[in-house]
Amino acid sequence: MAAVMIMSVALIAMLCVLAYTLAVYALPFMLGLTAAQFAYQTGSGLIGAGLVGLIAAGAAFSILAFLFHARRPPILRLIAALAFAAPAAVAGYALVHGVTKVSVPSEIWRQIFCLIGGGFVGVSAVMRLGISPMPQQT
Repeated sequence: MAAVMIMSVALIAMLCVLAYTLAVYALPFMLGLTAAQFAYQTGSGLIGAGLVGLIAAGAAFSILAFLFHARRPPILRLIAALAFAAPAAVAGYALVHGVTKVSVPSEIWRQIFCLIGGGFVGVSAVMRLGISPMPQQT
């Protein structure tokens, strides 16, 4: 019985890490998912659609990371960071709202937790964009 409880806690923790990762990479994930759905509906098959989705998601993240690192004017870097972080913050808000919907009875505290969670995921997305492996210009 104890082993089942430990395994269920470990599974819940792994699902939370997966949900957090998908929330941080919300924009590339959704672009990849949309490209995969389009490819599947046009007859590429399941494997072809998966490859198209992976390539589209990787390209979206690479383009955003390149724009973030290659542009010197701060306003262009801010625009690239907001394009990446805004969907992540919304996904983080929705993730925390879904988790706390049953466990937090007060609507005010639920909104506070959701705003903090969305902000945390948005900042984490900008930090992940900032530390992506791109060559530094000196």
